[in-house]
Amino acid sequence: MNRTAKAIVTVVLLAALGGAVFFALRGTQQEQLANGQNPTLSLPGMRGMQMVELTGVIALDVEPYFKDSRVIKALSDNGFRLNVTRIGSRDMAQRVVQSGGPDFMFPSGIVAANQILDAAKRANQTGTQYTPFYTPMVIASWKPIAGILQANGLATPLTGGAYSVDLAKLVSLMQAKTRWKDMKASSAFDVNKSVLVSTTDVRKSNSGAMYLALAAYALNNNELPGDRATAEFVAKKAADLFKRQGYQENYVNGNFDDYIAIGIGKTPMAFIYENQMIAYALSKPVAADMTLLYPNPTIVNKVVFVAMNERSKRLGDLLTTNAELLNIGLEYGFRTSDSAAFLQKAQAAKLGVDEKLNNLIDPPSFETMSLMIDVVAREMSQ
Repeated sequence: MNRTAKAIVTVVLLAALGGAVFFALRGTQQEQLANGQNPTLSLPGMRGMQMVELTGVIALDVEPYFKDSRVIKALSDNGFRLNVTRIGSRDMAQRVVQSGGPDFMFPSGIVAANQILDAAKRANQTGTQYTPFYTPMVIASWKPIAGILQANGLATPLTGGAYSVDLAKLVSLMQAKTRWKDMKASSAFDVNKSVLVSTTDVRKSNSGAMYLALAAYALNNNELPGDRATAEFVAKKAADLFKRQGYQENYVNGNFDDYIAIGIGKTPMAFIYENQMIAYALSKPVAADMTLLYPNPTIVNKVVFVAMNERSKRLGDLLTTNAELLNIGLEYGFRTSDSAAFLQKAQAAKLGVDEKLNNLIDPPSFETMSLMIDVVAREMSQ
Protein backbone atom coordinates (compact mmCIF):
# COMPACT_ATOMS: atom_id res chain seq x y z
CA MET A 1 0.00 0.00 0.00
CA ASN A 2 1.47 3.34 -1.05
CA ARG A 3 1.66 6.42 1.22
CA THR A 4 -1.37 8.08 -0.35
CA ALA A 5 -3.53 5.03 0.21
CA LYS A 6 -2.32 4.73 3.81
CA ALA A 7 -3.18 8.37 4.50
CA ILE A 8 -6.69 7.91 3.06
CA VAL A 9 -7.27 4.83 5.25
CA THR A 10 -6.04 6.71 8.34
CA VAL A 11 -8.38 9.65 7.69
CA VAL A 12 -11.32 7.32 7.16
CA LEU A 13 -10.60 5.46 10.40
CA LEU A 14 -10.28 8.71 12.38
CA ALA A 15 -13.50 10.02 10.92
CA ALA A 16 -15.28 6.80 11.81
CA LEU A 17 -13.93 6.94 15.36
CA GLY A 18 -14.91 10.59 15.72
CA GLY A 19 -18.40 9.81 14.44
CA ALA A 20 -18.78 6.96 16.91
CA VAL A 21 -17.74 9.19 19.82
CA PHE A 22 -20.08 11.98 18.64
CA PHE A 23 -23.13 9.74 18.35
CA ALA A 24 -22.32 8.02 21.67
CA LEU A 25 -22.13 11.38 23.45
CA ARG A 26 -25.22 12.63 21.65
CA GLY A 27 -27.10 9.52 22.73
CA THR A 28 -26.01 10.10 26.34
CA GLN A 29 -27.16 13.73 26.21
CA GLN A 30 -30.54 12.77 24.70
CA GLU A 31 -31.02 10.13 27.39
CA GLN A 32 -30.21 12.67 30.09
CA LEU A 33 -32.65 15.18 28.60
CA ALA A 34 -35.35 12.52 28.43
CA ASN A 35 -34.81 11.84 32.13
CA GLY A 36 -35.07 15.52 33.02
CA GLN A 37 -31.33 15.86 33.72
CA ASN A 38 -28.89 18.51 32.58
CA PRO A 39 -26.71 17.05 29.82
CA THR A 40 -23.16 16.54 31.16
CA LEU A 41 -20.25 15.07 29.25
CA SER A 42 -17.95 12.49 30.82
CA LEU A 43 -14.67 12.89 29.01
CA PRO A 44 -11.21 11.33 29.40
CA GLY A 45 -9.34 12.89 32.33
CA MET A 46 -12.47 13.00 34.51
CA ARG A 47 -12.12 9.38 35.66
CA GLY A 48 -15.31 8.45 33.89
CA MET A 49 -17.51 10.47 36.24
CA GLN A 50 -19.86 13.37 35.70
CA MET A 51 -18.78 16.69 37.16
CA VAL A 52 -21.20 17.99 39.78
CA GLU A 53 -21.29 21.79 39.92
CA LEU A 54 -22.37 23.23 43.25
CA THR A 55 -22.83 26.75 44.55
CA GLY A 56 -22.22 27.60 48.18
CA VAL A 57 -21.68 30.36 50.72
CA ILE A 58 -18.70 30.03 53.04
CA ALA A 59 -17.27 31.72 56.13
CA LEU A 60 -14.04 33.68 56.17
CA ASP A 61 -12.37 30.86 58.12
CA VAL A 62 -12.45 28.41 55.21
CA GLU A 63 -12.04 30.80 52.27
CA PRO A 64 -8.26 30.22 51.98
CA TYR A 65 -8.90 26.46 52.13
CA PHE A 66 -11.29 26.54 49.18
CA LYS A 67 -8.90 28.77 47.21
CA ASP A 68 -6.07 26.27 47.67
CA SER A 69 -5.17 24.74 44.30
CA ARG A 70 -4.71 21.33 45.95
CA VAL A 71 -8.26 21.44 47.31
CA ILE A 72 -9.63 22.51 43.93
CA LYS A 73 -7.81 19.61 42.24
CA ALA A 74 -8.84 17.05 44.86
CA LEU A 75 -12.47 18.12 44.53
CA SER A 76 -12.23 17.97 40.73
CA ASP A 77 -10.66 14.52 40.87
CA ASN A 78 -13.70 13.43 42.87
CA GLY A 79 -16.18 15.00 40.46
CA PHE A 80 -16.92 18.38 42.06
CA ARG A 81 -16.61 21.90 40.74
CA LEU A 82 -17.56 24.60 43.28
CA ASN A 83 -18.61 28.20 42.97
CA VAL A 84 -18.34 29.74 46.44
CA THR A 85 -19.04 33.20 47.85
CA ARG A 86 -17.83 34.44 51.22
CA ILE A 87 -20.45 36.05 53.46
CA GLY A 88 -20.89 36.46 57.20
CA SER A 89 -21.97 33.32 59.05
CA ARG A 90 -24.97 35.09 60.57
CA ASP A 91 -26.16 36.21 57.13
CA MET A 92 -26.32 32.69 55.75
CA ALA A 93 -29.72 31.78 57.21
CA GLN A 94 -31.21 34.59 55.13
CA ARG A 95 -30.10 32.73 51.99
CA VAL A 96 -32.30 29.73 52.80
CA VAL A 97 -35.24 29.70 50.38
CA GLN A 98 -37.69 27.07 49.21
CA SER A 99 -35.90 26.70 45.86
CA GLY A 100 -33.00 28.24 44.01
CA GLY A 101 -30.80 28.88 47.05
CA PRO A 102 -27.20 27.74 47.57
CA ASP A 103 -26.49 24.02 47.42
CA PHE A 104 -24.49 24.23 50.63
CA MET A 105 -23.45 26.59 53.40
CA PHE A 106 -20.25 26.48 55.42
CA PRO A 107 -20.61 28.79 58.44
CA SER A 108 -18.21 29.28 61.29
CA GLY A 109 -19.78 27.92 64.46
CA ILE A 110 -22.56 25.59 65.49
CA VAL A 111 -24.80 28.52 66.47
CA ALA A 112 -24.91 29.82 62.88
CA ALA A 113 -25.32 26.26 61.58
CA ASN A 114 -28.33 25.68 63.83
CA GLN A 115 -29.77 29.00 62.70
CA ILE A 116 -29.51 27.74 59.09
CA LEU A 117 -31.23 24.47 60.00
CA ASP A 118 -34.03 26.38 61.72
CA ALA A 119 -34.50 28.57 58.64
CA ALA A 120 -34.48 25.46 56.45
CA LYS A 121 -37.19 23.85 58.55
CA ARG A 122 -39.37 26.95 58.23
CA ALA A 123 -38.82 26.90 54.45
CA ASN A 124 -39.78 23.20 54.26
CA GLN A 125 -36.18 22.35 53.44
CA THR A 126 -33.90 19.76 54.98
CA GLY A 127 -30.34 20.61 55.95
CA THR A 128 -27.72 18.03 56.89
CA GLN A 129 -24.69 18.91 59.05
CA TYR A 130 -21.12 17.68 58.65
CA THR A 131 -18.15 18.80 60.76
CA PRO A 132 -14.83 18.17 59.00
CA PHE A 133 -12.92 20.76 61.06
CA TYR A 134 -13.01 22.42 64.45
CA THR A 135 -10.83 24.80 66.41
CA PRO A 136 -10.93 26.03 70.02
CA MET A 137 -11.24 29.68 70.93
CA VAL A 138 -7.97 30.94 72.41
CA ILE A 139 -6.21 34.12 73.46
CA ALA A 140 -3.10 35.01 71.46
CA SER A 141 -0.72 36.64 73.90
CA TRP A 142 2.89 37.08 74.96
CA LYS A 143 5.07 35.33 77.50
CA PRO A 144 5.54 38.48 79.64
CA ILE A 145 1.74 38.79 79.85
CA ALA A 146 1.40 35.11 80.70
CA GLY A 147 4.02 35.56 83.41
CA ILE A 148 2.05 38.41 85.00
CA LEU A 149 -1.16 36.38 84.90
CA GLN A 150 0.64 33.41 86.43
CA ALA A 151 2.09 35.56 89.23
CA ASN A 152 -1.44 36.74 90.04
CA GLY A 153 -2.93 33.25 90.16
CA LEU A 154 -4.77 33.41 86.84
CA ALA A 155 -2.59 31.30 84.52
CA THR A 156 -1.05 27.82 84.68
CA PRO A 157 1.66 26.61 82.28
CA LEU A 158 0.77 23.72 79.97
CA THR A 159 3.15 21.24 78.38
CA GLY A 160 4.94 22.81 75.44
CA GLY A 161 4.72 26.45 76.41
CA ALA A 162 1.02 27.34 76.25
CA TYR A 163 -1.01 28.41 79.29
CA SER A 164 -4.41 27.70 80.80
CA VAL A 165 -6.22 30.82 82.07
CA ASP A 166 -8.95 30.74 84.70
CA LEU A 167 -11.88 32.28 82.82
CA ALA A 168 -13.89 33.32 85.88
CA LYS A 169 -10.90 35.03 87.52
CA LEU A 170 -9.97 36.82 84.30
CA VAL A 171 -13.50 38.12 83.73
CA SER A 172 -13.70 39.24 87.37
CA LEU A 173 -10.37 41.07 87.02
CA MET A 174 -11.59 42.86 83.90
CA GLN A 175 -14.92 43.72 85.49
CA ALA A 176 -13.00 45.36 88.35
CA LYS A 177 -11.22 47.59 85.77
CA THR A 178 -7.81 46.45 86.96
CA ARG A 179 -4.84 48.04 85.19
CA TRP A 180 -1.69 46.21 84.20
CA LYS A 181 0.55 48.44 86.33
CA ASP A 182 -1.50 47.53 89.40
CA MET A 183 -0.88 43.80 88.96
CA LYS A 184 1.71 41.96 91.01
CA ALA A 185 5.02 41.38 89.16
CA SER A 186 3.96 43.73 86.34
CA SER A 187 7.40 45.20 85.61
CA ALA A 188 7.44 43.47 82.19
CA PHE A 189 4.29 45.40 81.17
CA ASP A 190 4.03 48.29 83.59
CA VAL A 191 1.47 50.38 81.69
CA ASN A 192 -1.57 52.38 82.72
CA LYS A 193 -3.87 50.29 80.55
CA SER A 194 -6.88 48.24 81.60
CA VAL A 195 -6.62 44.48 81.51
CA LEU A 196 -8.87 43.58 78.59
CA VAL A 197 -9.06 40.92 75.88
CA SER A 198 -9.26 42.43 72.38
CA THR A 199 -12.12 40.99 70.36
CA THR A 200 -13.95 41.55 67.12
CA ASP A 201 -17.25 43.42 66.99
CA VAL A 202 -19.83 41.16 68.61
CA ARG A 203 -22.47 42.62 66.29
CA LYS A 204 -20.60 41.44 63.19
CA SER A 205 -18.32 38.53 64.02
CA ASN A 206 -18.70 34.95 65.19
CA SER A 207 -15.52 35.13 67.29
CA GLY A 208 -16.90 38.16 69.14
CA ALA A 209 -20.07 36.18 69.83
CA MET A 210 -18.03 33.26 71.22
CA TYR A 211 -16.25 35.67 73.58
CA LEU A 212 -19.65 36.93 74.73
CA ALA A 213 -20.75 33.33 75.33
CA LEU A 214 -17.69 32.65 77.51
CA ALA A 215 -18.06 35.93 79.41
CA ALA A 216 -21.76 35.22 80.03
CA TYR A 217 -20.87 31.78 81.39
CA ALA A 218 -18.36 33.29 83.83
CA LEU A 219 -20.71 36.11 84.84
CA ASN A 220 -23.49 33.61 85.53
CA ASN A 221 -21.54 31.64 88.12
CA ASN A 222 -20.18 29.17 85.58
CA GLU A 223 -23.56 28.36 84.08
CA LEU A 224 -24.97 29.11 80.65
CA PRO A 225 -27.91 31.53 80.78
CA GLY A 226 -31.01 29.35 80.89
CA ASP A 227 -33.76 31.93 80.49
CA ARG A 228 -34.40 35.29 78.88
CA ALA A 229 -34.08 37.36 82.06
CA THR A 230 -30.73 35.81 82.97
CA ALA A 231 -29.43 36.22 79.42
CA GLU A 232 -30.33 39.92 79.41
CA PHE A 233 -28.79 40.45 82.85
CA VAL A 234 -25.40 38.88 82.05
CA ALA A 235 -25.30 40.48 78.59
CA LYS A 236 -25.63 43.93 80.15
CA LYS A 237 -22.71 43.13 82.44
CA ALA A 238 -20.65 41.73 79.55
CA ALA A 239 -21.33 44.81 77.40
CA ASP A 240 -18.81 46.77 79.46
CA LEU A 241 -16.05 44.40 78.32
CA PHE A 242 -16.79 45.36 74.72
CA LYS A 243 -17.42 49.07 75.23
CA ARG A 244 -14.11 49.69 76.98
CA GLN A 245 -12.10 48.18 74.13
CA GLY A 246 -12.75 51.06 71.77
CA TYR A 247 -12.70 50.28 68.05
CA GLN A 248 -13.18 46.61 67.19
CA GLU A 249 -12.52 44.90 63.88
CA ASN A 250 -15.43 43.31 62.03
CA TYR A 251 -13.47 40.16 61.22
CA VAL A 252 -11.16 38.05 63.35
CA ASN A 253 -8.38 38.37 60.78
CA GLY A 254 -8.13 42.08 61.56
CA ASN A 255 -7.82 41.37 65.27
CA PHE A 256 -5.11 38.78 64.64
CA ASP A 257 -3.28 41.09 62.22
CA ASP A 258 -3.06 43.74 64.94
CA TYR A 259 -1.57 41.17 67.29
CA ILE A 260 1.03 40.11 64.72
CA ALA A 261 1.92 43.46 63.19
CA ILE A 262 1.66 45.95 66.07
CA GLY A 263 2.46 43.72 69.00
CA ILE A 264 2.10 43.70 72.75
CA GLY A 265 1.67 47.48 73.14
CA LYS A 266 -1.67 47.50 71.30
CA THR A 267 -2.76 43.91 71.77
CA PRO A 268 -1.53 42.18 74.93
CA MET A 269 -4.38 39.64 74.58
CA ALA A 270 -6.33 38.91 71.38
CA PHE A 271 -9.31 36.55 71.22
CA ILE A 272 -8.88 34.40 68.10
CA TYR A 273 -9.36 30.94 66.63
CA GLU A 274 -6.51 28.56 67.45
CA ASN A 275 -6.14 27.60 63.79
CA GLN A 276 -5.11 31.16 62.91
CA MET A 277 -2.03 30.93 65.10
CA ILE A 278 -1.19 27.40 63.95
CA ALA A 279 -1.49 28.31 60.27
CA TYR A 280 0.63 31.42 60.79
CA ALA A 281 3.31 29.47 62.66
CA LEU A 282 3.41 26.83 59.92
CA SER A 283 4.10 29.51 57.30
CA LYS A 284 6.78 31.48 59.18
CA PRO A 285 8.58 31.33 62.53
CA VAL A 286 6.64 32.95 65.36
CA ALA A 287 8.33 35.49 67.61
CA ALA A 288 10.00 33.89 70.60
CA ASP A 289 7.69 35.62 73.11
CA MET A 290 4.39 34.72 71.41
CA THR A 291 2.20 32.22 73.21
CA LEU A 292 -1.36 30.93 73.42
CA LEU A 293 -3.62 31.24 76.46
CA TYR A 294 -6.48 28.74 76.65
CA PRO A 295 -9.50 30.00 78.61
CA ASN A 296 -10.57 27.42 81.15
CA PRO A 297 -13.20 26.55 80.12
CA THR A 298 -13.26 27.43 76.45
CA ILE A 299 -15.52 26.81 73.46
CA VAL A 300 -14.71 24.70 70.43
CA ASN A 301 -15.73 26.47 67.25
CA LYS A 302 -17.05 23.90 64.81
CA VAL A 303 -16.72 24.78 61.14
CA VAL A 304 -19.96 23.17 60.00
CA PHE A 305 -20.80 22.16 56.44
CA VAL A 306 -24.57 22.25 55.86
CA ALA A 307 -25.79 20.35 52.81
CA MET A 308 -29.06 21.73 51.48
CA ASN A 309 -29.78 18.93 48.96
CA GLU A 310 -28.81 15.38 48.05
CA ARG A 311 -26.06 16.45 45.63
CA SER A 312 -24.25 18.46 48.29
CA LYS A 313 -24.52 15.60 50.81
CA ARG A 314 -21.96 13.77 48.68
CA LEU A 315 -19.64 16.74 49.09
CA GLY A 316 -20.21 16.74 52.86
CA ASP A 317 -19.27 13.07 53.00
CA LEU A 318 -16.14 13.74 50.94
CA LEU A 319 -14.98 16.65 53.11
CA THR A 320 -15.29 14.58 56.28
CA THR A 321 -13.75 11.33 55.00
CA ASN A 322 -11.21 12.14 52.29
CA ALA A 323 -7.70 11.88 53.78
CA GLU A 324 -6.15 14.35 51.34
CA LEU A 325 -8.74 17.06 52.02
CA LEU A 326 -8.51 16.54 55.79
CA ASN A 327 -4.71 16.75 55.70
CA ILE A 328 -4.87 20.05 53.84
CA GLY A 329 -7.26 21.29 56.53
CA LEU A 330 -4.59 20.45 59.13
CA GLU A 331 -2.18 22.74 57.28
CA TYR A 332 -4.63 25.59 57.85
CA GLY A 333 -4.41 24.90 61.57
CA PHE A 334 -7.74 23.14 62.00
CA ARG A 335 -8.22 20.13 64.22
CA THR A 336 -9.83 17.01 62.76
CA SER A 337 -10.84 13.66 64.19
CA ASP A 338 -7.15 12.67 63.86
CA SER A 339 -5.77 14.35 66.98
CA ALA A 340 -2.32 12.79 66.56
CA ALA A 341 -1.96 14.34 63.11
CA PHE A 342 -2.93 17.75 64.52
CA LEU A 343 -0.33 17.51 67.28
CA GLN A 344 2.31 16.71 64.66
CA LYS A 345 1.39 19.92 62.85
CA ALA A 346 1.57 21.93 66.08
CA GLN A 347 5.01 20.47 66.79
CA ALA A 348 6.13 21.33 63.26
CA ALA A 349 4.94 24.88 63.92
CA LYS A 350 7.00 24.90 67.15
CA LEU A 351 3.98 26.18 69.01
CA GLY A 352 2.68 25.00 72.37
CA VAL A 353 -0.99 23.99 72.39
CA ASP A 354 -3.49 22.47 74.80
CA GLU A 355 -3.37 18.87 73.67
CA LYS A 356 -6.41 17.51 75.51
CA LEU A 357 -8.98 20.33 75.78
CA ASN A 358 -10.47 18.72 78.87
CA ASN A 359 -12.73 21.61 79.92
CA LEU A 360 -15.13 22.68 77.18
CA ILE A 361 -18.60 24.22 77.20
CA ASP A 362 -21.20 24.49 74.48
CA PRO A 363 -22.35 27.91 73.31
CA PRO A 364 -25.93 28.91 74.16
CA SER A 365 -28.72 28.34 71.64
CA PHE A 366 -28.82 30.77 68.73
CA GLU A 367 -31.98 32.35 70.20
CA THR A 368 -30.14 33.10 73.45
CA MET A 369 -27.04 34.28 71.58
CA SER A 370 -29.12 36.57 69.38
CA LEU A 371 -30.79 38.06 72.44
CA MET A 372 -27.47 38.69 74.21
CA ILE A 373 -25.92 40.20 71.07
CA ASP A 374 -28.90 42.55 70.73
CA VAL A 375 -28.52 43.61 74.37
CA VAL A 376 -24.77 44.28 73.96
CA ALA A 377 -25.38 46.18 70.71
CA ARG A 378 -27.99 48.35 72.43
CA GLU A 379 -25.68 49.03 75.38
CA MET A 380 -22.79 49.92 73.08
CA SER A 381 -24.88 52.46 71.19
CA GLN A 382 -25.71 54.41 74.35
